[in-house]
Amino acid sequence: MTPVLRDAVPEEPTQRPLRVATVPFAGRYEKAVLPDDVVRIGPDASPSPWLDLGHLAAHADDLDVLHLHGGYGHLTVPQMDAWTAEVRRSGVPLVVTVHDLRPPVGPDGTPMRTRHRSHLRALLTTAEVVLTLTPGAADEIADRFGRTAIVVAHPSLAAPTPGIGRETRLVGVHLGRLGPEVAEPVELVRAALSGAVSGGGRLRVDVHPEVDLGARLPELLALAQDGELELVRSWEADPAGWVRHLQELHVAVLPQRSGPLSTWVELCRDAGTRVVVPAGGRHEQQWSDVVLYGNDPGTGLDAASLTSAVVAALTRPVPARVDRAWRAEQLAAVRRVHAQVYGQVAADHAAT
Repeated sequence: MTPVLRDAVPEEPTQRPLRVATVPFAGRYEKAVLPDDVVRIGPDASPSPWLDLGHLAAHADDLDVLHLHGGYGHLTVPQMDAWTAEVRRSGVPLVVTVHDLRPPVGPDGTPMRTRHRSHLRALLTTAEVVLTLTPGAADEIADRFGRTAIVVAHPSLAAPTPGIGRETRLVGVHLGRLGPEVAEPVELVRAALSGAVSGGGRLRVDVHPEVDLGARLPELLALAQDGELELVRSWEADPAGWVRHLQELHVAVLPQRSGPLSTWVELCRDAGTRVVVPAGGRHEQQWSDVVLYGNDPGTGLDAASLTSAVVAALTRPVPARVDRAWRAEQLAAVRRVHAQVYGQVAADHAAT
């Protein structure tokens, strides 16, 4: 029997992965939410070369999507206007995630706040899609800029380390590098110390090893030398390290002034550590189990409210560590949203 030759059926062309540049390139959140089936385009540098007009113009064809999270604070208002104009000219679809609706430094009307507002206005006018992390932030974006934002959760960044236990009634404040977002640090430490002692506990203050405390905060050194608090030099390398740090605490105080959300809140959530945070942001929409105190860029620190908040945090039942299976499902859902957004804006661009 003569075999019958059939025409070969052509295979469907394999769709290449989408090429996505994130700004910043190597942030913890940016890496966590990126879908597995995309190619991340570098380079890994700060500030990002994608914020340079010449680099963007020369390499626009290397991208399918440009996703801006932050890292643009060094740009002036005219530079941001020129950059967004180049984004529109190049045709690269821009996705913007709004992490900060206002800077944590300075009251309304200051140059930093005015510049930040101008940056957001230029970006949200240009973006194909806007994302943010809480419903309250989305409402504010709609009210202030007339844009609808998709709300995505802030996913887990690290799991707790087994075998690390908390010290009952240990209150921790990490002052970091003592940047401008940590205003009135001495007053803040004294208020947290008063709350820790009133709640039957003690205070541990962590500072980045490179900070010269003798020059910047001699009062803190004096309090430590008098045995009123524990002073530790520390800085963790990754989210897992920060979760281990937080697992040792009963209560963690966020010293940075009010903002719409905080990665610190999510790390505390994973560690099962109650967190005291500034009111005026959206932290309670991230995790309902937070305690608020007053620390606003306009009115300053409300020391009495911080003392009361620390006492309240110490006397409430310790929160349970978050369910890891639920956190994994949440992360998968966030990545699916990003994949859908990237696919849609890239398809819309290809169709034009």
